[in-house]
Amino acid sequence: MMQTPAQLAVTSPDFKSNGEIPSKFTCEGTEINPALAIKDVPVTAKSLVVILDDTYAPGQTYDHWVMWNIPPTNTIAENSAPGVQGKNGGGDSKYKGPCPPTGTHKYLFRVYALDAMLDTKPGADKKTVENAIRGHVLAKGELVGTYKKSKSTN
Repeated sequence: MMQTPAQLAVTSPDFKSNGEIPSKFTCEGTEINPALAIKDVPVTAKSLVVILDDTYAPGQTYDHWVMWNIPPTNTIAENSAPGVQGKNGGGDSKYKGPCPPTGTHKYLFRVYALDAMLDTKPGADKKTVENAIRGHVLAKGELVGTYKKSKSTN
């Protein structure tokens, strides 16, 4: 039986925790991923996983980014994909910027440090990745960002 995972400190130089995600990283901008800074990655970690989702999406959680087998690091650079990417809510294997239909939504950037590399095929969905990481999480952390579109789209 595994112990409770340790805490990772996940921040971004681009926005504060619970702060607004700059439009550059959304559907109203260039739709590239913001940089992430990750502290306290265990020395025994073999890989990292990043999952970005919108739990405020109407009807269900919307997956914006699923990536795994990232080499252990303290930084994920802006506009980068250092791991294997899985399907987002739109069916594409890439980062999909926040684009809430109405109001302000919260976006969770979750980072997991694993004791293994995942044998998961590129393009897998979030559920497949979440099932694959069970029993392998050494540490985890999250960063919350918010976004509200400046223009209404009808």
